[in-house]
Amino acid sequence: MLTIIGNGIGEYDFSNIQENLTKFDKIICDKNFIEGGQNILKLGFKDAKEYILKNYTKNIAYIITGSPLFFSAGILIAQKLPKDQVKIINNTSCKDYILSKLFIDETKVNSISLHGRTFIDKTKFLTNLYTLVLCDKYTIDRLKDTLKYLTKDDLTVTIGYKMGYKDEIIEQIDLYKLEQNFDLTAPYVLLIQKLYKEPSLISEDDEFEKERGMITKKYKRELSLQALDLKPNEILWDVGAGSGSCGIQAYKRYKTKTIFFEKQSQRIDIIKQNLTNHKVIDCTLFEGEAQDIFPTIKENPNKIFLGGGGVKVIEKLPYLYERLKQNGIILINAITLTHLSLMITTLNDANIKYKINSISLTTYKGKLNLVEPQRELYMIIIHKI
Repeated sequence: MLTIIGNGIGEYDFSNIQENLTKFDKIICDKNFIEGGQNILKLGFKDAKEYILKNYTKNIAYIITGSPLFFSAGILIAQKLPKDQVKIINNTSCKDYILSKLFIDETKVNSISLHGRTFIDKTKFLTNLYTLVLCDKYTIDRLKDTLKYLTKDDLTVTIGYKMGYKDEIIEQIDLYKLEQNFDLTAPYVLLIQKLYKEPSLISEDDEFEKERGMITKKYKRELSLQALDLKPNEILWDVGAGSGSCGIQAYKRYKTKTIFFEKQSQRIDIIKQNLTNHKVIDCTLFEGEAQDIFPTIKENPNKIFLGGGGVKVIEKLPYLYERLKQNGIILINAITLTHLSLMITTLNDANIKYKINSISLTTYKGKLNLVEPQRELYMIIIHKI
């Protein structure tokens, strides 16, 4: 039988374990543990998993750092074994420890792990008052990039450094000076408090900075995003971003990871300001000709929105279709018949199936309900099945 035991918070040893470990035939733990003995195997996760799956009918203890129920590799192994062959003995997690020190209600905290990971789940990160981040030595650079469009007044960051050790530190820090003051190869977590009020999910046009009023208007913006069938954490390429309103709205409403492309240098500062105003995280902004930048990006998009980009981008539609992930969608908004004709010709020549919708929209303003007609929009939708 396998018994998965948490060692709690502190040194890599067995001092916080109440269970009698002498009764086990084998004790498996991580290579960092300082304990030793003939019946102790210090293994990495892959080797530990292989050993346990072959020998779980023996009396084995698997010692996990912290709690077996909080971002634990032990659970992954337990799920592969018969339930009557696994027992879990819990212990204090890093989350329990730091929240008890700071008197914080755990219902106000979401948790993510960037320990050995780069993926940030935007449904959990900065969606509660606090976010606890499990860290490794690369986490700080990842967070700096993720949070680059937020200001220092938007967040406070508390570090839990070497918690449970004699020299533990739990204090507020400057994220951008952390590497100067701490050894980031030592165990640590970050607790990030969100100080800003969450922006409204649906933005009005006047909430965006824009150049000479150039912006995809609210109703067309929402219709376009709906047609893209966006899901949380999908990668969206916003090509010809303009003010960035579509990609920003995609993040706010659907929690996408948005990549912005804009060739007009005067619009780049506008997009940056909008990203800051709307508290957008984990996004990338490219300046230059989009068709030249596409090949430099390694990860393929789930969805692509083309609201601009010109003839050279239109000529790249077959390439964009190839880059698109399976079950992805390309949405192209055209407002001129010249561009619409070129798009259709390009897609037909490449044997790419599509459908077209045209949208004619009139809104009414002011006390007198003055008519305000908008340009007719041609919406080309491509599904990659």
